[in-house]
Amino acid sequence: MSGLAALIFDVDGTLAETEEAHRAAFNAAFAAAGLGWHWSMADYGRLLTTTGGKERMARWREERGSGPSDAAIAALHGEKTVRYAALMAGGGLMARPGVLALVAEARAAGLRLAVATTTSPGNVEALTRALWGRTAGEVFDVIAAGDEVAAKKPAPDVYALALRRLDLPAGAALAFEDSRNGVLSARGAGLRVVVTPSAYTAGEDFAGASEVLADLTGFDLTRWG
Repeated sequence: MSGLAALIFDVDGTLAETEEAHRAAFNAAFAAAGLGWHWSMADYGRLLTTTGGKERMARWREERGSGPSDAAIAALHGEKTVRYAALMAGGGLMARPGVLALVAEARAAGLRLAVATTTSPGNVEALTRALWGRTAGEVFDVIAAGDEVAAKKPAPDVYALALRRLDLPAGAALAFEDSRNGVLSARGAGLRVVVTPSAYTAGEDFAGASEVLADLTGFDLTRWG
């Protein structure tokens, strides 16, 4: 693996099937705010084509023709993040098959680990603690989050940020994604990308991916050096 120096992971849907927990947290926050909003699974699946929770709420507001201001949406998203963290802390979340073994193998091989995500750092922290029982900074060398860049996925910005923080060229890293927007983002930054479709992204177009797998069980790092 002399040519491979780092793995860069998307978070939601890639490390774990988290979207139903996100949906539940959104709906609880909406109810607490008295908005009268509720996202069904079909609603949420459609909204996921817009990356970023605040952006999804803004899209829903525009589709409804009225709703909270941008500032109120930002505050509501903060409340949703608190609720999501509580759900993560409650236990029961499992990593997708092969994820924990791959991360451990990569560490043992001396590879660096990074996250490139549209979700918030708080959500990354909550998920990492739920899966590994450790802080995000203990598991990952670099965390690049959506609000740190000008444009979220499918723009390449967040992957480019992760590469800058790793101080590596794109050819020295391998990205892991679950969505079409993620593939476009990683490829736009010049990365090879492996896709493991999730419950909400199965059936999307993954053209441009180096490989599409059901999950990461038995993933062979030596093939990517």
